[in-house]
Amino acid sequence: MTVYIIADVEVTDEAWIPEYAKKVHDIVHKHGGKYLSRSANIEVLEGEPLPTTLIALLAFPTAEAAKAFATDPEYAPFGSSRQAGSNSRFQLIDDTDVAGTIPYLGKG
Repeated sequence: MTVYIIADVEVTDEAWIPEYAKKVHDIVHKHGGKYLSRSANIEVLEGEPLPTTLIALLAFPTAEAAKAFATDPEYAPFGSSRQAGSNSRFQLIDDTDVAGTIPYLGKG
């Protein structure tokens, strides 16, 4: 089952970004993942804006693969630098429909 990591980031110190942007996608790919978007072009269509300055959307073939990426020792220094230079969160979601009414999604 495909899963997604939504990385919601408010950058507080840009020092970590160049090395992270250059190297982390290789670690994502190592775990079967790929970036669907890594963008600072955020337009709030509804609700109060959050202080987010960057959102990344990554797809992985399984939850285990996504978790293996997030806990990979090779990723750890990049994750630490991101955490030190931002307020951020990684959220893992699957491709199900909690209401079970969308036919092309699995029932959640």
